[in-house]
Amino acid sequence: MKHILILFSLALAITAHSQQTIYDTIAHDNLQRSFILYVPDSYNPEIATPLVINYHGYTSTAFEQMLYGDFRSVSDTAGFILVHPMGTLDISGNTYWNANWGGDVDDVGFTEALIDSLSAAYSIDQDKIYSTGMSNGGFMSYTLACELSHRIAAIASVTGSMVVNSQSTCYPNLPVPVMEIHGTADNVVPYSGNFFVEGIPEVLDFWISENQCNTNPEITQMPDLDPNDGCTAEHQYYGNGINGTAIEHYKIINGGHTWPGSIFSTGSGNTNQDINASAEIWRFFRKYDINGLMVPTGERLIHKIPYNISISPNPANDMVKFSWENQDITSIHITNLLGNVVMTIPVSGLSKKWISVAGLEKSVYYVCFEYTNGKKAYTEKMIVQ
Repeated sequence: MKHILILFSLALAITAHSQQTIYDTIAHDNLQRSFILYVPDSYNPEIATPLVINYHGYTSTAFEQMLYGDFRSVSDTAGFILVHPMGTLDISGNTYWNANWGGDVDDVGFTEALIDSLSAAYSIDQDKIYSTGMSNGGFMSYTLACELSHRIAAIASVTGSMVVNSQSTCYPNLPVPVMEIHGTADNVVPYSGNFFVEGIPEVLDFWISENQCNTNPEITQMPDLDPNDGCTAEHQYYGNGINGTAIEHYKIINGGHTWPGSIFSTGSGNTNQDINASAEIWRFFRKYDINGLMVPTGERLIHKIPYNISISPNPANDMVKFSWENQDITSIHITNLLGNVVMTIPVSGLSKKWISVAGLEKSVYYVCFEYTNGKKAYTEKMIVQ
């Protein structure tokens, strides 16, 4: 009965998006490969549009990933095209991605062919192509970071990892920003690793070293918005890498093999509801193109601007004080996780500013400090609880 109710909910979900959902195939390596494409209403063929590739997990399907690791509402707001590829069958008859898992299927080549095919049919921004996925789909995203870094601007893995010793054959041509979201109680892809799976700390260390990021992270305890979900979230940020790249990690304390924020109970263990993995991943992706970190004005930001900007208290629940040394700041913009500006505060001639955040929902926000030349910005994280 539970499965019937889930399938009924899934059917309602797909119906709501049916006019924008396209089922299609391409031929690659003598195989007919299928995928599900989601194109938001805002798509304009005259404007180059980002592309997010969303890979399903082992034994799963493109359809299930579209609903379980759901980016469609984020796509509607942010305007990127979303594609859900379908894997092939392994020797056991289960759907999978050949992310150094064995077999003859060339899923890296299939991915590149899929990108080329979509680029021929749609106006895809070649500098803003991103990869994410659940479990085996996370493994696949890491494989693309190793082998297709000239096409993939950033990756994010949810409950995925890398195969043991695969780092020794990983030679990305460009720095790749990486986000890993993983539960410490994951009993499918263990957080500490096993004979087949590399431990998450070791995976993070590899990419921190590869991108030359700070080795000491900025750590933020996320607000426990749902005390009943059985787990909490910790955000780790390793910044100042090559071309502004960073490694970000959401460590889900006591979290299981699940997609945080999902409304479906198809995973294993506790599902964290303090963060929404899809929103967090897009918040991460949208900062980067193939050349590295961007700021809201579009100007490349290689290093943070040393103007001793501070936000206190942080976390906050009422009044917040913004302070800075540089006098050229003209305004402060507060954005939500989807990049939408929820508050703008003019500050011309000041060196500090108190504002009320009591009207904002409990969440994580990003604060952009804009300067008189209009070309530079400094972004900090602010938590309202």
